[in-house]
Amino acid sequence: MRNVRVVVRNAARPSYLPVMLRKAWVRLGHGHDRERDAARRWAAWHARDLDAWGSAVDPVVWREGRAFARAHADAVRPRLERLAEAGVNLGGGGGVELLYLLTRIVRPALALETGVAAGWSTTAILAAMRANANGRLLSSDFPFFRLPDPERYIGYVVPGDLRHRWTLRVRGDRRNLEELLSPDTMVDLVHYDSDKTRKGREFFLRRVRPHLTRQHVLVMDDIQDNLVFREYAERQPAFRVFEYEGKFIGVTGGGLPALERRGLDAGRL
Repeated sequence: MRNVRVVVRNAARPSYLPVMLRKAWVRLGHGHDRERDAARRWAAWHARDLDAWGSAVDPVVWREGRAFARAHADAVRPRLERLAEAGVNLGGGGGVELLYLLTRIVRPALALETGVAAGWSTTAILAAMRANANGRLLSSDFPFFRLPDPERYIGYVVPGDLRHRWTLRVRGDRRNLEELLSPDTMVDLVHYDSDKTRKGREFFLRRVRPHLTRQHVLVMDDIQDNLVFREYAERQPAFRVFEYEGKFIGVTGGGLPALERRGLDAGRL
């Protein structure tokens, strides 16, 4: 009953209700993607070993990213365990090492992510920007509406000393992107981890396309859910797929060939 009361209380907030209704519509089966089998087969066929690829691109930065991921997980574990004891589970991170590596090498002046949740990917990007001494991150999310005061959990694991490079909006992608992407905004690195439906992904790609630099790199999580990443990536100069904890991450964009040339020039790829 407590969870029901919390959901009803959050639904009474005008900025929450439209997004909550859209999520409920999808979960009831409307707009359900029927492509999962084909998407999973395609992803599995193209999947490469992430650790081998990262080491081949830049072994020093890859080790740096892995060490950061372990240290950060250890640092925030006590706080997350206390939350879990109180019945709050914010989930874990996915592809943290990959995002750290890409941020360090692409050196984006501006990066964009959707789907912050606890903030694992956010922290990886911001920590790599700190190492680069350059860059800002724009993030879009929507609160965990089953929790009381849900905004306080967005980016929960992001350290305070990284937040000065971070702009966060929390009203759902459709509203957030209107605020974050002004006509002259150009983005070098994108991480998509929000609405996993076909419509959600297609909307995002249409909305963000005019704001991508020619050398951008785009990362999309859970590409096994539908074929949107395949359709987008096969029109790009290159793409890569990596299996991660039973799911698949896709990487593509005009900047990927230049990124991989680091490994080719050193004879590692």
